[in-house]
Amino acid sequence: MKLPIRVILTAVVASAALAACAGKNTKPPAAEASAPPAAAQPENNGGKYTVESLDTDSCLRQRVVYFDFDKSEIKPEFQAQIACHAAYLRQFPGARVTLEGNTDERGTREYNLGLGERRGNAVDSALAAAGASASQLNVVSYGEERPVCKEHNEGCWSKNRRVEIVYTAKQ
Repeated sequence: MKLPIRVILTAVVASAALAACAGKNTKPPAAEASAPPAAAQPENNGGKYTVESLDTDSCLRQRVVYFDFDKSEIKPEFQAQIACHAAYLRQFPGARVTLEGNTDERGTREYNLGLGERRGNAVDSALAAAGASASQLNVVSYGEERPVCKEHNEGCWSKNRRVEIVYTAKQ
């Protein structure tokens, strides 16, 4: 049984290409998972926050959680921020937070109010799961009523899809 020269050449070229690719590492190096990110822990103060930490700690100063279009699931990049706020709330049982849910302008008023509330409840649940007391948390939905950006494009809309963490009592 004779194989046409074209089939043999194709097999040789394909084998050479596969052998060349096999030596390359196309995956990025895995991040070390042994230590939590530095932003998830209080900065250089023995694991304790002070009331001033709300203005000085880089993690606690981050008080906005952004969401994808039409979603109320918290993105992984905001978990460390939520952990910081939960740690502060655990340390100061008298502290109170209002979670202000917001949406972009798309959708009906009723839908956006509901979506803003779902987003606020998602942050509320995450803070409670991380140790904050339910009595410290209050959820309010503003829907599309309080935009931080008023242009009509995705860049602007993405800034409006958020929950703002507002401290109403700090200790």
